[in-house]
Amino acid sequence: MITSIFSKSRPINFVIVFFVMLLAFFSARIGITKEPITLLFVSKQLVLLFTCYFSLLLLNFIVSKNSLTKLNNYEILLFSLFLLLIPATTLNANILFSNFFVLLGLRRIMSLRSHKSEKTKLFDASFWIAIAALFYFWAILFFVLILLALALYSDNDIRHWIIPFVAVATVFIISVGVSIIVHNNYFETLNISTAFSYDFSGFNSLQFIVAITLLLSFGVWSSVFYLQNIKKQKKAYRTSFKIVIFAGVVAFFIVFQVPNKTGSEFLFLFAPLSIIITNYIETINEKWFKEVFLSILLLTPIVLLMLQFFSKS
Repeated sequence: MITSIFSKSRPINFVIVFFVMLLAFFSARIGITKEPITLLFVSKQLVLLFTCYFSLLLLNFIVSKNSLTKLNNYEILLFSLFLLLIPATTLNANILFSNFFVLLGLRRIMSLRSHKSEKTKLFDASFWIAIAALFYFWAILFFVLILLALALYSDNDIRHWIIPFVAVATVFIISVGVSIIVHNNYFETLNISTAFSYDFSGFNSLQFIVAITLLLSFGVWSSVFYLQNIKKQKKAYRTSFKIVIFAGVVAFFIVFQVPNKTGSEFLFLFAPLSIIITNYIETINEKWFKEVFLSILLLTPIVLLMLQFFSKS
């Protein structure tokens, strides 16, 4: 049933995942929101909700534009289910905005395969990732993807290697200028923090243990097949597939390194993981196994949500 709904790209699929996302959004806030319900509060939450949804639409655009999956909507279903699996990913506004700008940067990195307007695309990709780092500093690690893309495309034009650093310098200069005007301080808007921690006690709960186990097991298993299938892709798209796996590695490193492990940082992992697992689902020939695979991904967050609800009541 699930496969028949999302095996083809249909408008109704986007409505379904919106409500899944809405459920994740509200479940994360039940019992912990202490602010009074005012117009300002509602407006803020709507901005965060639609940032989540636009991130999902951006993911779908990246996937369809670069033929990263077949003509289906499994990736948006998985992205919304991952949000429901770890609802805490919808709580941190800075990470939500940062992830959105990372996806904008990833979109421009992927578009380098056409070898058209390369300078503009390199500047844009670097600019968006630098903006993402203003909201959450560790997002600057995604800058590595730009350098990897240049290396994978065997780009020997020295100007192309300089442009990304010019874009980052541009964001830095603008940020310092704004900081001086608004805060009378040079670096207030930069939020530079290189702190890191390997204390994983924040994940010591049933919800996180189950969620992390599911993401790691399904992600690693799917990655094996994903790497094997890269050579089968069209030559023009292989670099895009490689960038996705590298994006997953960078996102995992961010989760591993960040000082305050609240679960919100897993959001960076959801987009590449959605693409990787979708590619594995497409290789499954047995319809019953595909249904079981997707059912586990669907039922696990629902069961965890019910357990969380009953434990609070």
